[in-house]
Amino acid sequence: MYFIVVKFQTKPDYTENFMDLVGPFTTATRQEPGNLWFDWSRSVEDPSEFVLVEAFLDDDAAGAHVNSDHFKAGLESMRPALASTPKIVSRKVDGDAWGDMGELQIG
Repeated sequence: MYFIVVKFQTKPDYTENFMDLVGPFTTATRQEPGNLWFDWSRSVEDPSEFVLVEAFLDDDAAGAHVNSDHFKAGLESMRPALASTPKIVSRKVDGDAWGDMGELQIG
């Protein structure tokens, strides 16, 4: 699978409504056949930083995502809201789901 984490730094005037801004992009991506997850979080240390954790099943799914119309539209809709270029980690890894943490088992 392709496992991707992206950090987005928003401009002050866009921070509170950023999730509304990315809503259509998020909905469309989650409906892609090869999307495993597409989850947003907000930094507890910097409220203007949003973190996207996403995964795609394989090369075909990742390629379909970045070549989709909603991907291009989503990036363009974000552009005016961002204070800087997003930071990304994108890796192909084994697996296709979240696994249990070995170091901390509950129950």
